[in-house]
Amino acid sequence: MLKEFKRTLREKYNSGLRAKLTNNDFTLIASNCNGCCICHDLGVRFNSPFVNLFIKSKDFLKYINNMDYYNNLDMLFVEEPEYSFPIGRLSDIRLYFVHYQNAEEAKRKWYERLQRMSMDNVFILFSDRDGCTYDDLKAFDALPYRNKAVFCHKEYPEIKSAVYIRGFENKDCVGNCAKYRSKFSIKKYYDDFDFVSWFNGNTNIKELYRH
Repeated sequence: MLKEFKRTLREKYNSGLRAKLTNNDFTLIASNCNGCCICHDLGVRFNSPFVNLFIKSKDFLKYINNMDYYNNLDMLFVEEPEYSFPIGRLSDIRLYFVHYQNAEEAKRKWYERLQRMSMDNVFILFSDRDGCTYDDLKAFDALPYRNKAVFCHKEYPEIKSAVYIRGFENKDCVGNCAKYRSKFSIKKYYDDFDFVSWFNGNTNIKELYRH
């Protein structure tokens, strides 16, 4: 009962977000499932292949520094003993397709959504996890993308793209930001970030905290 009640209330909350969204056809490239969960909340099409997967921080930085190169490679698949889901390889980077049944499905969806990408309306979403270091945060902040943000477990006033997500201060990184804050809350951790205003054109990340 509680789960269904929360789902209903969350859908009403999402409806309010959708009503405010004016940019409905953006490309969101995210290092983990935060991106696809945000798109799902907003009811927009997945215009990026970064859906239901994660990529380690240094590989993500390699990818966004040379997207044309990686996007034109044929994806191969490899195995790692600790993972049971498909793992794609594009040259020297690996993509962890957590929510896919097999390599064929993962590859098909990757190239299908790759065709929808628009670099004229692209947003980059990073997180300070999966091996991310402070130097990686600085490298991300220096990238020449107009629309970029990184979820962090603490405040970094000196990093313009840093978004402080409350609740992970005693950790080494942010946790799963797509989870609800508590059993009774309809707010998710990433709701600390006003992502609708971001998609609508506000590039000043420090103005987009909901603290």
